[in-house]
Amino acid sequence: MKLLAITSCPVGIAHTYIAAEKLMKMGKKMGIDIKVETQGSTGVENELTEKEIQEADGIIIAADKTVNLDRFAGKKILECPISKAIKEPENLIQMFIDEKVSVNKSIKSSNDNKMNSKQPGFYKHLMGGVSFMIPFVVVGGLLIAIALALGGKPTDAGLVIPDGSFWKHIEAIGAAGFTFMVPILSGYIAYSIADRPGLVPGMIGGYIAANGHFYGSEVNAGFLGGIITGFLAGYIAKWLKNLKVPQMFKPIMPIIVIPIISTLIVGLAFILVLGQPIASIFSGLTDLLTSLSGSQTIVIASLLGAMMAFDMGGPVNKVAFLFGVSMLTSGNALIMGSIGASGVIPPLGMALATFINKKLYSQDEIDAGKAALLMGFCGIGEGAIPFASVDPLRVIPSIMVGAVVAGNIAMFAGVTNMVPHCGPIVALMGAVDGVLMFMVAIAAGSIVTALMVNFLKARKMKKVQN
Repeated sequence: MKLLAITSCPVGIAHTYIAAEKLMKMGKKMGIDIKVETQGSTGVENELTEKEIQEADGIIIAADKTVNLDRFAGKKILECPISKAIKEPENLIQMFIDEKVSVNKSIKSSNDNKMNSKQPGFYKHLMGGVSFMIPFVVVGGLLIAIALALGGKPTDAGLVIPDGSFWKHIEAIGAAGFTFMVPILSGYIAYSIADRPGLVPGMIGGYIAANGHFYGSEVNAGFLGGIITGFLAGYIAKWLKNLKVPQMFKPIMPIIVIPIISTLIVGLAFILVLGQPIASIFSGLTDLLTSLSGSQTIVIASLLGAMMAFDMGGPVNKVAFLFGVSMLTSGNALIMGSIGASGVIPPLGMALATFINKKLYSQDEIDAGKAALLMGFCGIGEGAIPFASVDPLRVIPSIMVGAVVAGNIAMFAGVTNMVPHCGPIVALMGAVDGVLMFMVAIAAGSIVTALMVNFLKARKMKKVQN
């Protein structure tokens, strides 16, 4: 049997490649020839050829964002969240062996109950937009942080770059990156839904959402507005694509008719109806979070910390991250300070755990700990996935508790983070205000995770021995 697979996660850094490795290792173990194409942050790698597709007995699509399936027409296709390829690669391959996968039909598991074969469309389309937006956010934020760190002068209002300074140009380039964020998010949500015809109305709609003067508001609708314009543009463009028109009009539909009509509908709808109410909601949410104090702050820091750790870069993590980005762009860098500390506790905590007590871990896990240390330093939370996939009942609660500790320390210490990214690397780049407490938060959270997971594993081992 020959199988092919595609793995793709929203950010395209870790999940994409971990899933590919898991599938290839399991295929080799089960005696199945399997080739995996990765669609990560660097683009398509190990691309599947037409000949390989023709000869394949089936295709596994393990993705959390939209993947074009046109080239697999007539083939048995199993679509699933990328987490299933990481946690259950054997089950996915076994479905083809047991002939439980049909051509473009519902897929059934071994117990004949319908399984959740793919991520919901809403999530895939949203993550499609987020995956293209993140590089703009990171580049823009880091350039601004570098400019402030190297060219900023202390004032009563904080660091300010003097006019005429070379670093003022760097700050301006970074600010340009930020201005693209909402249009890119909106445009690629629409692109995920309707393909190329959705891109123009999505981006123009996102630009309108990000500029309150279009709809007479002093504040803009931010990411919330960009998400709404993205979905609105996408589904309008998709509806127009499916209209039956005379043959002579078909060539101009995708490049003239669909973009113009959908852009006008989205733009006018946001300017005349949606803009002000959404901007008010977004502004109210921002004001509410800014005013939080005491026990309220504990709740928000704990919730965001737990979400960042729970699925290590998965859907829950991305919801918390996107929330932090939205607050950052509205001027609240405190939330991202908390997220920046809590997001790396899973890999750093598990790396520390393997160093403290090697007897509790296999050689593969010890090696994974070394990789997790580097990933955690660079702000990649997925480094804990190999541990969670082997022992989720002990690992996941431990990394969540550690992340909550780190998030609360950073929040109460007033740590701010100007870049939507996590880990020591953002402090090294000068993006963090309150570096000492940021590092204390990360260290404390990592220690709590390491001690807790080792305690739970030791108890398990003792029970087994008895």
